[in-house]
Amino acid sequence: MKRQKRDRLERAQSQGYKAGLNGRSSEHCPYQSMDARSCWLGGWRDARDDKQSGLFK
Repeated sequence: MKRQKRDRLERAQSQGYKAGLNGRSSEHCPYQSMDARSCWLGGWRDARDDKQSGLFK
């Protein structure tokens, strides 16, 4: 059961990262549960930081 939960949260983080790179707003988070939403927003923030530091154009 832990494996499924971890995979779901990793997927949420990955999708948030992709959304951040594509310039989507954090308001468009598709997750309702706090765990998944937190991971999605964490990925979104990481992508925005990476983009601002010049890793991506």
